[in-house]
Amino acid sequence: MKYKRFPLGPLWTNTYLVWEAGKGFLVDPAGDPDQIAAFAQARGVSIEKILLTHGHLDHAGGLPAVMERFKAPVYVPEKDASMVASPDPAALEWMGYDFSGTDDFSPLRDGDVLSVGEMRITVLATPGHTPGSSCYLAESGEGSFLLSGDTLFARSVGRTDLPGGDPGMLDRSILRLGVLPDGLQVLPGHGPETTIGAERKHNPFWPDGEIA
Repeated sequence: MKYKRFPLGPLWTNTYLVWEAGKGFLVDPAGDPDQIAAFAQARGVSIEKILLTHGHLDHAGGLPAVMERFKAPVYVPEKDASMVASPDPAALEWMGYDFSGTDDFSPLRDGDVLSVGEMRITVLATPGHTPGSSCYLAESGEGSFLLSGDTLFARSVGRTDLPGGDPGMLDRSILRLGVLPDGLQVLPGHGPETTIGAERKHNPFWPDGEIA
């Protein structure tokens, strides 16, 4: 299982292509898909699914172009569905996306499992940054990754001061991720890759102990 990170859009959001044996999926389409399409074509990768980790526009603003280019089904965390169906007008103006919203997607809930080729993708609900924020645990016989969206970053976590944010819920979500193996590679929505163990040890925002 391999991945390629494409920083796209006005906030350089990480859009990921994950693939194995010629089949792949996209996570968080943030901008123009031309370079993704060229990369996938050069490697013979067919994009089978498009996933959003949450509904913020910097992660979803490239969705219309990506849907048009790849003709693949879209999956959105259920509790952030309204953000994708009806994007915030102020955010649209600020970021410059031409996206009026779409309801052409399937909702995802905690524990749902998707398959792309031999890859298994498990939905882990990790609310806090937004009500629907989710991480995707991608696994196959060739390895595993955690696509963490804006829940967990290298040495940081998602902000909770935007509408729908909840710091207590985010702390509980981070602790939920803490049961994953230390060596698990984390692919965040912004910034560089990291691991669960590195964040448990070095992240100043990692909560201590148990949270009621």
